[in-house]
Amino acid sequence: MLAETICSAAAAAGLGIAAITAYRRRFLAAVRVAAYALVPLGLVLTGAVEWLARTAFSPVAWAGFGLLGASWLMLAGTRAVERRRGGAGGRERRTAAAGGPAAAAPGAGRPPLDSGKRRKAADTGTAAGAPADDFSEIEAILKKHGI
Repeated sequence: MLAETICSAAAAAGLGIAAITAYRRRFLAAVRVAAYALVPLGLVLTGAVEWLARTAFSPVAWAGFGLLGASWLMLAGTRAVERRRGGAGGRERRTAAAGGPAAAAPGAGRPPLDSGKRRKAADTGTAAGAPADDFSEIEAILKKHGI
């Protein structure tokens, strides 16, 4: 009951501010303020505030939130362990059982892990340790524009 009263008072105050803003001929801002002011009133009329108040003081609801959090932690933990091990082990076991390419060597079906520097160096045709000579491209662009 108290939450509904507070939301209604906030909506009335917001509509008053919107009226003052419209009186100052700032109609776009006034409509925006009125829209925000009507949100708490809409929440009261839909019953969302009553539901939230009931949920906030319910020990059963908090136990449910706790269980949801615990299940999320378990799922996140298993994903972290799976990533640390190097991928989905289930996929390798399925291909091994089917006699696929991963059956010959572990990890054969996956692309090799490569750092970004080696990949860039391979794309430009230079060695991994040598810096790429990009100045020739820059000089060509500058010459093209007459600089």
